[in-house]
Amino acid sequence: MRFVKSIWLMAIVAMGLAASAAPAPSSWDEPAQALAGQIVEILGPGQARLTIRNLSTISNDEVPAIRRLLEQDLKTLGVLASGAESANEIRLTLSENQRERLWVAEVVEGNETRVAMLQLRPGTAHSAQAESGVMLRKQTVLVTKDAVLAALETANGLIAIEPEEIAIYSHTSEGWQESKRVGIGQKRPLARDPRGMIRPSSSGDGFEASLTGMNCSGSYQPAAPTGEWTVRCRESDDPWPIAWEPVWERDANAQMNVHVTPYGAFYNAARNYFTGIFSPSLGVDLPPFYTAAWLLRSTNEGVLAIGGIDGKAQLFENGALKPLSGARDWGSDFAALQSGCGEDAQMVVSGSGEAMSDSLRAYELPGQEAIAVSAPLAMDGTVMAMWTAPDGKSVYATVRRATERYEVDRVTASCN
Repeated sequence: MRFVKSIWLMAIVAMGLAASAAPAPSSWDEPAQALAGQIVEILGPGQARLTIRNLSTISNDEVPAIRRLLEQDLKTLGVLASGAESANEIRLTLSENQRERLWVAEVVEGNETRVAMLQLRPGTAHSAQAESGVMLRKQTVLVTKDAVLAALETANGLIAIEPEEIAIYSHTSEGWQESKRVGIGQKRPLARDPRGMIRPSSSGDGFEASLTGMNCSGSYQPAAPTGEWTVRCRESDDPWPIAWEPVWERDANAQMNVHVTPYGAFYNAARNYFTGIFSPSLGVDLPPFYTAAWLLRSTNEGVLAIGGIDGKAQLFENGALKPLSGARDWGSDFAALQSGCGEDAQMVVSGSGEAMSDSLRAYELPGQEAIAVSAPLAMDGTVMAMWTAPDGKSVYATVRRATERYEVDRVTASCN
């Protein structure tokens, strides 16, 4: 033990001597050194694979410098951050919120994961802007202890779809307050990551929802003394209406108007993904996928983007399935956004992997390439689901916080 302590003392002294002989420190020297110390307290001497995800407003050009500093400090303390063959892993996420920057290191040893966290000076995270001038903003609509699969804001209330219940909220001076809760009544076991979708009813005064093996509908009765919601659920294997293809048509006055053709996809009730079979048929069966969205291009043509269960994002257009480049960092959730910025509609995409602090980013899809048109917008947790608002001008995201509470955020875009 005395020998080990001596080695550690020598390492710390060496680090101090190296710092005194080094050039003027960068702004990342101190946080890199502090985080390295926390990591080594967890991991001890050895090897580990280091990966870094930047979900903050720190320029991506600065990330290599942060990596070099952290690797140097870890090496000084006895941890070699290379070794691809190592079973240990350090997953560093650079994130921030409105109050502060937060660096989170997930230290993985076998089946055990422990976390080191470092708080830095305040940064701006509730809005993010890229050179293109597209800025993503978020507004928290609802905070609840229950997971929300999908939600819909209407003039008469907010309807939140949960794994086993539908919660209805009424608007008050203090925000949305729960007013009714209805059991869905599923008879099939739920998948580990259940999904749900909700949309306005054709009459405009209610909603339709698709869930695992179930279909639910609700209508608002304004004639009741204080207004009343009626909700009915039934077993169903009908396809879920997940995508609306925009189609441009010329009317009698020679004016071009956009209409949408709804497409449904069959959901695998035993799992948490769609089979790839559409109704009406696309003429070809697509591979199984988690997410799909139609995107309207400036050429007035629509393209279907899908996020496959193999982690690949692909495009379906003109009867053929095509690869999409530039989407390696995409997560399994995305939604189309008709922001009015740029030439095409955007795709708002979650980050890849599950992190304690996730992010959203807007992309345009000219040709077969995804091009980022906004900086990452940091979220206060892990994005669990995303969907497009009925008017297409905003998207919603369910975020699971570290405190095991859930929030529903409305995300919009502005352009300069």
